[in-house]
Amino acid sequence: MAYVPGVALLVALVAGCSAGSDADDPAADSKPGSPAVTTAPPGKYRTLPESCRAVPQSTLKDLLPGTAELPEEQREKVYEGTASVTYDTDRKVGCRWTSDTPDASWNLSIDFERVVSYDPSVSDDDRAREVYATKQEDAGLATPGGATPSEKPSGSASASPGSTPSGSPDGKTAGTGSSAAGSNASPSTGTGSATPGGDEDLRPRLLDDLGDAAFLDDVLTPAGSTAQHRTVSVVFRTSNVIVTVHYGEQPGRVTEVPDSRELQEKAQALARNLDETLSD
Repeated sequence: MAYVPGVALLVALVAGCSAGSDADDPAADSKPGSPAVTTAPPGKYRTLPESCRAVPQSTLKDLLPGTAELPEEQREKVYEGTASVTYDTDRKVGCRWTSDTPDASWNLSIDFERVVSYDPSVSDDDRAREVYATKQEDAGLATPGGATPSEKPSGSASASPGSTPSGSPDGKTAGTGSSAAGSNASPSTGTGSATPGGDEDLRPRLLDDLGDAAFLDDVLTPAGSTAQHRTVSVVFRTSNVIVTVHYGEQPGRVTEVPDSRELQEKAQALARNLDETLSD
């Protein structure tokens, strides 16, 4: 019993030290006046649409002429499309359609990419801006926050110096980009493609009133020995999602050149519909 007071005193001292310790205080390491660390907000979109169902069948009939005349089984197979192979459908999905007729063949593809920033100080939207800017720069167009030599005001013509208009009398093609719609490659750098007569408004350019930012690329390339294949690409960003539309045509006759205006109008119309679908 003579040692009990000493033990009690030791317990009291230990308890007092623990009470005064800041080891368990979450604010112990913070210094007066130091800024609080904040996490950038997530992007607007957390999921992606089903790509092979994103285009209405009525639209596919218009974009893939001749398909409606196919036997029912073949027609349905074309309209079903082929889903892109991806390893994370929460981040990237896509679908491709092809229609072949004696007069021409058409290719259509759409791709959705949901950009996620793994840096807590960078928002998904900001990271998506960077990804989109790279795609736009690869197309030889102006980039947000930095201009390429071929920069033009939004909606105006923009082509790299020295590019040859497609369909020109000398038969040279414009650009060296992918010849197949649905290619995973980015639009080719410095593609300039105008129809005979020099329609400036059909050259690769920035687009207004589509998503948060958008551009159009137009590439005419040889397909085989003499036939020519034109691919129009429309790329736009809405918040943290980047959408790419590739629409291409290859005429059956080697003397024919796919029409820029028609392909561009249809590709843009589809892109605007997809933008509306995302916004719903």
